[in-house]
Amino acid sequence: MSGHVGLAAWHAYMAECGDPQALKDLLATDAVFHSPVVHTPQAGRDKVFAYLHAASHVLGGDDFRYLREIVDGDQAMLEFQTELDGIQINGVDIIIWNDEGKISDFKVMVRPLKAINKVWEKMGEMLAAQAS
Repeated sequence: MSGHVGLAAWHAYMAECGDPQALKDLLATDAVFHSPVVHTPQAGRDKVFAYLHAASHVLGGDDFRYLREIVDGDQAMLEFQTELDGIQINGVDIIIWNDEGKISDFKVMVRPLKAINKVWEKMGEMLAAQAS
């Protein structure tokens, strides 16, 4: 299964504003997440799920849209734009799929600095709410 199939599944997940089971089904058991604000990579499906689920709720919504994508085999770079509390957020998702079409590596990069600070604040709130 190629990354293109995985990419279509990712777009479907984002378009439907985040069905948790659909997200879990997209992730490899050994998936790794690289946050724009947490230095250490987060390894394992459960941790990656927690971050991506929170991110889809924090960043997703009516203002979220992908501007362009660059796809090469089983990897893709997706540039996105959204607004959060009046702050314009521009970022890139870098996704790698394994041979089974599951996400094995997901990196998020965000700009400008005030956008990173806002994402960090909102992600912290969402992750705390998920943990309780």
